[in-house]
Amino acid sequence: MADVLVHRDGAVATVTLNVPDRLNALSLAAVRLLRDTLDGIALDRDLRAVVLTGAGRGFCAGGDVSALAASGTAGTAGTGGGSPVDRPGGLTETVRSCTRIVEIMRAMPQPVIAAVNGPCAGAGMSLACAADLRIASTDAVFTTAFVGVGQTGDYGLAWTLPRLVGSGRARELFLTARRVRADEALHLGLVEEVCAPDALAGRVAELAHQIAARAPLTVAGIKASLAEAEVLDLPAFLDREAARYEANARTEDATEAAIAFMEKRDPEFRGR
Repeated sequence: MADVLVHRDGAVATVTLNVPDRLNALSLAAVRLLRDTLDGIALDRDLRAVVLTGAGRGFCAGGDVSALAASGTAGTAGTGGGSPVDRPGGLTETVRSCTRIVEIMRAMPQPVIAAVNGPCAGAGMSLACAADLRIASTDAVFTTAFVGVGQTGDYGLAWTLPRLVGSGRARELFLTARRVRADEALHLGLVEEVCAPDALAGRVAELAHQIAARAPLTVAGIKASLAEAEVLDLPAFLDREAARYEANARTEDATEAAIAFMEKRDPEFRGR
């Protein structure tokens, strides 16, 4: 049974972490498979939106701590079971190869929606926060978890979390590792929406297909602009924004959108 499953529905890909008996805790094999899966989706221009979720009653419980304990490395989420940690720098290299997942999620042209269906801890919370949008079930519970297992954190959570909830709140969540239920997560801005457990899959599919129906080059451009706004100063960002505006305005899809609006019909986007 594969640790990561992919289901395609039109232009939407649903990626499911599939180790339900361990609340989808990440082994090194699962991490590598997830990384390669997302890498492939990023290059697939027929796919225009991605849903990331977990099988069973959990989203992702973080790293496979039992594998870490057995390996004696206690390094990071998913590095147990054969990573080259005995030599200096080996663990750093392994961690960095795993955490490239976050870069892929942030850079891929397709928006990623995390459908958080249950416990979301440690590296699992990191993956959710790296997504573009988070929709949570009322069963969802979030915790940074790292301090409780003697870890400093990975998968970019110390970078993404303050951008969602603010610097002070991110520090509090990291240093206490307290559990945040879905209603509080919504209040904090950690998630964008909360719905009943039996409505989660349908609501996320609806949102994903809504996004997938938009002009894909425009959506990719918006995602890129929002990412650059987090790291560039204002003059540099405005330069990039203007260049991106022109590039998008010259696409066939932008022309089609304007014509369809004037003709009061649904546009037909071709991704060019």
